[in-house]
Amino acid sequence: MKLLYPVLLSSVLFLAGCATVSPDSPASNAESSASHTPQYPNGSLSPLTPAQVTTPGVASLSAPADLWDRIRRGFAMPDLDHELVHDREQWYSSRPDYILRMTERSSKYLFHIVEELERRGMPTELALLPYIESAFNPQAVSSAKAAGMWQFMPATGTYFDLKQNIFRDDRRDVLASTRAALDYLQKLYGMFGDWHLALAAYNWGEGSVGRAIERNRKAGLGISYSELNMPAETRLYVPKLQAVKNIVNTPDAFSAELPLIENHPYFQAVDIKRDIDVELAARLADVSVADFRALNPSLSRPVIFAAGTPQILLPWDNAKVFQRNLAAYDQGQYSSWTVWTVPSTLTVADAAQRVGMSAEGLRTLNNIPPRMVIKAGSALMVPRSASTLTDVSSQVADNGHMALAPEIVTRRTTVKAQKRDTLASLASRHRVSVASLAEWNDLKVGSALKAGQSIVLFVPLRGTSIAPSSPRAAKVAVARSSKAPAQTSRKGGTPSKVKKR
Repeated sequence: MKLLYPVLLSSVLFLAGCATVSPDSPASNAESSASHTPQYPNGSLSPLTPAQVTTPGVASLSAPADLWDRIRRGFAMPDLDHELVHDREQWYSSRPDYILRMTERSSKYLFHIVEELERRGMPTELALLPYIESAFNPQAVSSAKAAGMWQFMPATGTYFDLKQNIFRDDRRDVLASTRAALDYLQKLYGMFGDWHLALAAYNWGEGSVGRAIERNRKAGLGISYSELNMPAETRLYVPKLQAVKNIVNTPDAFSAELPLIENHPYFQAVDIKRDIDVELAARLADVSVADFRALNPSLSRPVIFAAGTPQILLPWDNAKVFQRNLAAYDQGQYSSWTVWTVPSTLTVADAAQRVGMSAEGLRTLNNIPPRMVIKAGSALMVPRSASTLTDVSSQVADNGHMALAPEIVTRRTTVKAQKRDTLASLASRHRVSVASLAEWNDLKVGSALKAGQSIVLFVPLRGTSIAPSSPRAAKVAVARSSKAPAQTSRKGGTPSKVKKR
């Protein structure tokens, strides 16, 4: 064996010689021109900050233990040290049940938000912002009608392309609202160059923050977050986020328990090609309707219109189950519902008669308040017949709306039928529907009339094309009229909902 060592050594030397760079080669010239003097930093060394660790130049050698660890590694915003931060730390840490409930709810959505933040190179503290906005409740609605876990006002949502109609509200959609919120935060950071001011603008409005900065500049004052004069809610906004950040960073210091959230996607997006009932989709995915709606909170109706919502979110392990069961499903249509555009202004009873539903059923399904009529062009959800082959169009799915008007107060009157009069001619003359006229008089629509026959009418006190469509509705209208003869309408609508921005 000893005889082999000289042979091996000579082989290595030979190969090394073959790999030697010629003094005239470009590589040799580049190397000779480069300095070989080691570069050392001046002064004493100091530990890296969390922000420096997350820069592209420094990479961690180990994978995150869980999603909380991953979030901590991405902290990059300057810390705010303020008495309000300590106040909020005490508030949260004295409510461990609230923290646990809030963080458990976030486990469905947090991985996606962190992924999006890292993809954009944004601080991962922002993944904690929905804790402040909505406690991670996608169905949260503020007193100022801001909605969703990112709390978008209707106009701001529209500006960031979040569709809001009678079938869905993308302010509640997990993917769409997160995209819009991060777009908005990036825009605000670009405007102010400071994450604390960007957050203040997210809460208070960019115009308000801009004016507060200008006032301080004119007065020769500082323009940092802590120095601006702002409402109490905005003053407390960043301290709340800082407090949650501190608790997430060192939960043991606050006796806080954070549920395990694995560094793995909770859900998958699955394409759908046809309109499908929510209950059927949940059943095919083998999840409860409640869990399905938790991942698809923008859907407000019992059906998903593929033209407007081409993707649904399902738990990671259930996505394949859904696709397999959907491919095997062979029981006719996937959807029990379609949309009917009302051709003319109708009472609820008249509209229900046209689509084969009860008035109460139509009212409940479409959230129509009492004492309202449906205006022309409104989109109503109605049962889908077996002969309906086409799904709802994207125009309707994206822009469907409901326009309502108060019923008109009427008075009861009687007229005498003339020779050759029919229900149709009387209805046309007095501008009421034939169905209503027949119902008021307990007649069939095709009944013949005798000359001199008394016919009951309920005539609007002011001209209108709509009259109550049932004797009961007419009697109610008469009762209202007799109690308040000067009243010609009643205001309707839903009560205002529960934020800002």
